[in-house]
Amino acid sequence: MSEKYLVVGAGKSGVAAIDLLLRLGKDCLLYDGNKDLDITALKASHPNWDSVQIIAGDLDDSVLEACTIAVLSPGVPTDLPVVDAMRSHGLKIWGEVELAYQLGKGQVCAITGTNGKTTTTALTGEIMKTYFNSTFVVGNIGIPYTGVADQTKEDSVVVAEISSFMLETIDAFHPHVSAILNITPDHLNRHHTMENYILAKENITKNQTEKDIVILNYDDPVLREFGKTAIPRVVYFSSKEKVPGGMYVEGEKLISEFSGQREEVVSITELNIVGSHNYENALAAIAFGQAMGVPMENIRKALRSFQAVEHRIEFTAEKRGVRFYNDSKGTNPDAAIKAVDAMQWPTCLIGGGYDKQSDFDEWVSHFPGKVKKLTLIGVTAKQIAASCDKIGFKDYEFCETLEEAIDHCYAAAEKGDCVLLSPACASWDMFKSYEERGEIFKDYVRKLPE
Repeated sequence: MSEKYLVVGAGKSGVAAIDLLLRLGKDCLLYDGNKDLDITALKASHPNWDSVQIIAGDLDDSVLEACTIAVLSPGVPTDLPVVDAMRSHGLKIWGEVELAYQLGKGQVCAITGTNGKTTTTALTGEIMKTYFNSTFVVGNIGIPYTGVADQTKEDSVVVAEISSFMLETIDAFHPHVSAILNITPDHLNRHHTMENYILAKENITKNQTEKDIVILNYDDPVLREFGKTAIPRVVYFSSKEKVPGGMYVEGEKLISEFSGQREEVVSITELNIVGSHNYENALAAIAFGQAMGVPMENIRKALRSFQAVEHRIEFTAEKRGVRFYNDSKGTNPDAAIKAVDAMQWPTCLIGGGYDKQSDFDEWVSHFPGKVKKLTLIGVTAKQIAASCDKIGFKDYEFCETLEEAIDHCYAAAEKGDCVLLSPACASWDMFKSYEERGEIFKDYVRKLPE
């Protein structure tokens, strides 16, 4: 039986997977569980899809019997009854990343972790571009791996941001260099337990061998323990301790001992990204560069020129001496803690959003002495307020919209203060994505009166 691919999910990843399979002449069809999916509109927006069967709602056994491989989009939980039905019919269960890896070429640098993935991926990509002619930066960063897999060559380097969702559905995916930046509670509505979430992250090393490298955060107790049994060579980084053979911060210097010799890379004063978490991201990116043989001068050049990733503690504007920062990508408490800690000024903070079953107590514990006002929006607003009440933080108020929250923060801010959007929550209760939330924030801030 020849391979027939059942692509599951009609979002960005599913569309990219269908396009890749069509370009390579593969037999495929698209399925989406939303019975109200506008199939006519979807086909109209993709003129090359004439031959593609699109199914919405229920999925007949006859379809499953005709297919051999199911390609799940990252947003599709692997424990859905329809996915169980695919398994029972003998289909291989792949993710979009696995499909791209199987059909692509070149070496892969793969980055996961609860926070810092996008910045580290973008910075690692810039480092690779200084040395390799064929470099692709893909994955959770916003560019589906399947969108470029057929453009990769044997000498290509693929730098991929890989989420825990993506790591649930890998099979042969084998990065030459991988990294787990940190692990804190997130997406527990999807993974159900912290143990499942940790195992999904550690899955990035599943197919690595002793010839490969994994970069781990020495300051994370889960990862320090994991490093004791990991099969690939372990390279640690730390912002708190000198790690022999690893990467660390010493005073204002980023230091590498990757090659066995102590080498000063750059001063943190030369970087355009702020906060100790970003110094950790930079250390991981340096380790990727050295693991891939990029000369240190190239690495230094990329570090000095790199700008903050959009929506990640992104400076937006200054109005009457008040600085505005967009951290819409701070979609969990740990990321939002890092953003609050990175602010060097009294902060008016905007938080709240979609409920991922997170606990906000630790985030709120960082407010005293730092956050002068908190405006809350979204489904989790009252839950965050309850965490504030526990520690006696009373400078909060509820707002109906993001725009109203910005107005209230701007009114409360004085010259020398900052207004920070760092919600500690996903965006899906009020917005299509964290990107949309961040763009609305930036557009509104730029129109504020001086």
